[in-house]
Amino acid sequence: MSEFFAMGGYAVFVWPSYAVAFGVMAGLVAWAWISARRGEAEVERLRAAGLDTRRRSADAVRENPA
Repeated sequence: MSEFFAMGGYAVFVWPSYAVAFGVMAGLVAWAWISARRGEAEVERLRAAGLDTRRRSADAVRENPA
């Protein structure tokens, strides 16, 4: 098992690269989660202000012009 962790003498390069890769992936997940939460909050704010973010389709406009 210690041979695995030693990585044939390259552990000093391999394990930090795994740590950096994991950190980048964790950062991307956190960034996406935070961005989604901000987007949801913005949609709720617009709905509370009486603005709907959805647009009516062209067919619906032709059938029921406002």
